[in-house]
Amino acid sequence: MLKQVGSASLPPVESWHPEREGQIDIRIRSDGTWLHDGTVIRRKAIARIFSTILRLEENAYYLVTPVEKLKIQVDDVPFLAVDMEASGTGKEQRVLFKTNMDDVVLLDGDHTITIERTSSGPRPYVEVRDGLRARVLSDVFYRLADFVEDPEADPLNLWSAGCRFQVS
Repeated sequence: MLKQVGSASLPPVESWHPEREGQIDIRIRSDGTWLHDGTVIRRKAIARIFSTILRLEENAYYLVTPVEKLKIQVDDVPFLAVDMEASGTGKEQRVLFKTNMDDVVLLDGDHTITIERTSSGPRPYVEVRDGLRARVLSDVFYRLADFVEDPEADPLNLWSAGCRFQVS
């Protein structure tokens, strides 16, 4: 995964401000499934293309092109962190997450991890890009325990790219 960090070229959606705005019946369920008109988008390549033109604006999600901005529904967040790996130790450690849309994210000062407390337990999220987050799947989150600074500490802390993150 390390080779993939920053290798994807994404469209410059942040610089596109089309006059035509609307809504489209696309929904991203909390399990990461993309739907169009209530039907599952079965081709990952199509969902992946849509994910590259996704933008968050004032707590709403849009698919943006140079000519059109279409609001979509997102149940939780648009991505899932489905895998992770770590290399190095201490402050030199680097933790990478891979999303269900094949984005690879280095946990660092711009791509932080946050833990939201819910009645069903902790819900971790990692920043993917421009306010778009991925929910870290439980098995991936629990694997982070192997890379914390001191497993006996409370709270648990994790180093990545010279940044320290609280993960408990």
